[in-house]
Amino acid sequence: MDEPDPRDAVAEGDLPREVHGVLAEYLATRVAECRDMDPDFADSAERLVEFVLRGGKRIRPTFAWWGWRAAGGPAGGPRARAVLQAASALELVQACALVHDDLIDDSRLRRGFPTVHEDAAERHRGEGWSGPPQRYGMAAAVLLGDLALSWADDMLHTAGLPTEPLTRALRPWRAMRTEVLAGQHLDILAQVRGDETPQAALRVGALKAASYTVQRPLEFGALLGGADDELLAALHRFGADIGVAFQLRDDLLGVFGDSEVTGKPAGDDLREGKRTLLVAETLQRAEQLDDRAALEQVRAALGDEGLDQQRVEQVCAAMRRVGGVQAVEDRIAELTGTAAEALRSVPLPEPAASRLSRLAVAATDRSA
Repeated sequence: MDEPDPRDAVAEGDLPREVHGVLAEYLATRVAECRDMDPDFADSAERLVEFVLRGGKRIRPTFAWWGWRAAGGPAGGPRARAVLQAASALELVQACALVHDDLIDDSRLRRGFPTVHEDAAERHRGEGWSGPPQRYGMAAAVLLGDLALSWADDMLHTAGLPTEPLTRALRPWRAMRTEVLAGQHLDILAQVRGDETPQAALRVGALKAASYTVQRPLEFGALLGGADDELLAALHRFGADIGVAFQLRDDLLGVFGDSEVTGKPAGDDLREGKRTLLVAETLQRAEQLDDRAALEQVRAALGDEGLDQQRVEQVCAAMRRVGGVQAVEDRIAELTGTAAEALRSVPLPEPAASRLSRLAVAATDRSA
């Protein structure tokens, strides 16, 4: 494996900036190609690029990078730069998932800005085009989400990785893409079926978020670095537990989070009718305590698009009162602990060991 080149080392202290730069450079070439095809298509592609570059913590590429480093991959040199591009392609998978997820949930905001389908619908209105603006917005979002996924594959396969490690790393890459779609499908099924069980909520979280947020990116990077079976097994356990804990924290933020921090209105998960573990634990405990008020408040709030702030606060109070919030916090703490044990079960080089431990804390004890 090539030695680190200090002149070309990846700035590991600011990986999000590194990823942003790689994405901006790559996407600029793709938009230029689109402009050669058709200027109108390029204009829409530019809106997708703005969405991708607008924000986000670049969690998935970061975990992939530290999977690479945990397997002994260098911080600099041509191979490291190729791995950084491959890891950055995960952001385009994420973009596809977010664009389609916002469409499915009919969300109005993402990171404080109009969602892709809302932006397209507003453009339709502003231009005075024919037909329903919302239908145009829906169609545009489907196509732009598909474009992001196509570009993710292109970005990976043009990163310049050797054939053997790329072939190994394609296993988690392929699994991740199917798992996130399976999780999304189970999520909408849970909503229409009204499945309120903790088991269903955990299954959705494991597939829809944990797999493609932490577990698979870690394995992806580690396999690019030539990880052996023992290291892969440890990272698999670590990634699975931290990924679920990450989603559970996100579920808490979806109800209790500050909209100025999260970029979405407080209580949005309730309006969308999401059957998260927080909701499942609250309903289960309210049943056990025979707290009819809590049951009625939570069930009435689920899927109510007109839910106002006063009722959100009432639901939050009920969730705390019956112990639903504490149950989720306890589960996060348990998962964080077992993840730490998995990480300690194998010898890891520095700085990968320290960085992965810090990432676990940041992912599960975050304010946004």
